[in-house]
Amino acid sequence: MAVIISMLRGVNLGPHNRLKMEELRALYDSLKLRDAQSYVQSGNVIFRSEEKNLQELARRIEGAIEKKFRFRPPVILRTTAELREAIAKNPFAKRREIEASKLLVTFLDRDPGKEAREQALKIDTAPEELRMQGREVYIYFPNGMARPKMKWAAIERVLKTQWTGRNWNSVQKMLEMAERLEVRK
Repeated sequence: MAVIISMLRGVNLGPHNRLKMEELRALYDSLKLRDAQSYVQSGNVIFRSEEKNLQELARRIEGAIEKKFRFRPPVILRTTAELREAIAKNPFAKRREIEASKLLVTFLDRDPGKEAREQALKIDTAPEELRMQGREVYIYFPNGMARPKMKWAAIERVLKTQWTGRNWNSVQKMLEMAERLEVRK
């Protein structure tokens, strides 16, 4: 049974799209997703599933959230191996001056393709630095994430895909939780 990391976009950010993590875990349980564990309040759930088609599973989770909570956030899924690979491919890993709290990994629901990636990389993001590897976009915010200069909407228009971002520390913590769940049979 695979361990899967689920990341919801845009939940518990301000007054809209609010949900409690215990209710979200219960929803996952109702979908026969086993051992659901949440991490922080932003809609991260690590669970076990025998489902092989992750795109179909993401749509099923989205539909169940919409039915129960009356909003439909995009759900991005990664296996433990895929999250491990995303961490290993971090293009900023060898730079000592990079602060983990200023590094964001944006997870795309699908590979946007070479042409879209090339177009996105042509967009001026200074002073933020943007790198792309497959279905992940790595963004370093040297001045912090609170007031970025980068125009994410322009990049999103070019990529034409759903996404959600997590800071580097959260990505590492979710992998740690997923690996612990893999060991626990």
